[in-house]
Amino acid sequence: MTLTVGDTSDKSITVVLVHGAFVDASGWRQVFEILSREGYEVLVVQNSAVSLSADVERTRQVIADASNPVVLVGHSYGGAVITEAGTDEKVVCLVYLAAFVPEIGESVFDLASQAAHGAEKAPLLPPANGFIRVDSAKFPAAFAADVEPALTHFMAVAQRPWGLEAVQGKISATAWKNKPSYYLLATDDRMIPPEAQEKMAVRAGAKIVEVRSSHAVMLSQPEKVAALITTAAENQAT
Repeated sequence: MTLTVGDTSDKSITVVLVHGAFVDASGWRQVFEILSREGYEVLVVQNSAVSLSADVERTRQVIADASNPVVLVGHSYGGAVITEAGTDEKVVCLVYLAAFVPEIGESVFDLASQAAHGAEKAPLLPPANGFIRVDSAKFPAAFAADVEPALTHFMAVAQRPWGLEAVQGKISATAWKNKPSYYLLATDDRMIPPEAQEKMAVRAGAKIVEVRSSHAVMLSQPEKVAALITTAAENQAT
């Protein structure tokens, strides 16, 4: 699904937003509205979360719809998606938000399996019928502790299961090796440990910006997320 602000864009960069696992594209609404008011064309990818290859292809289709060069933004699992889809020639920059940043031959599962010293493991339930879910009772505290409780309760109940083909899909190309990247590190994240985030960001040579936030940084800190995306876009537009 592609959402856009129509003919109001007056910027030379298009922003494409890619969500992560267990949620859908509606989580981008506040960021979408901020960037839209600033005059950006903003497109939003609705991932299937069934397989990595399918989500990469969905993202490439949205990139093709962009009117301008693209700043490609990925949250969580969406980081893996943009790492591969970002090799598209229209993409000029990558922005990772509390995200996985795989190397060629790695999967999100590989990265998530690496131990982080002293960090709690994400409260994932055992796979069932080819999909993974977060323990609903633990979802609010682990995923979005700094977001309104009524919303996090709904998110826990309405979460989108994450397909094993998406979790275990191996990356075949890494856009961050050839394009500038930014990383918003969520220091209070209990889904992807901050130490793991920093390690991936450093490996990718990303400019790191820390923010005190849960994993759901686009919901708890939409202004800071939008500010980083704007910085990335302005740096590419000049």
